[in-house]
Amino acid sequence: MTESLDSAGMACWRAYIESSQRLFTQLEDDLRADSELSFADYHVLVLLSEAPGQRLRMGELAGRLVFSPSRLTYQITTMQKRGLVARQSCAEDGRGSEAVLTAAGLLALREAAPHHLRSVRAHLMDDLDDAEVACLTRVFERLGRRLRRDRDASSTPSE
Repeated sequence: MTESLDSAGMACWRAYIESSQRLFTQLEDDLRADSELSFADYHVLVLLSEAPGQRLRMGELAGRLVFSPSRLTYQITTMQKRGLVARQSCAEDGRGSEAVLTAAGLLALREAAPHHLRSVRAHLMDDLDDAEVACLTRVFERLGRRLRRDRDASSTPSE
């Protein structure tokens, strides 16, 4: 059974959503101004940079970004035109396609990352009050503990 929010809790929730929307809009604007990348561009580049061989199957990339296949296809096509990514058939079996990070894409990511991190820090400090910062800190700490537990549980002991 879920608990319903009282009026104070609902007001707090609404304020949090509104501040999150303002924050997202400001971060998107800052990212575009600094690097001409959208948030979606930035996240595609981050995921590809962290992937083995800097390439991911389109289906896996869509899943990690929670994008529909049609939205991802549009995103990749747009980024291809700008030279940030390439699309190739899968190296393993030749079926399906993969998004591949290009040298220009890696350079764009490296240039954008410091601006983006600085923008995140500045806007978080400006936009959230102490209670929201404390709440987010608790959420991230819980998430970190859960991820570590999951990682430890899934790792097999070495022989």
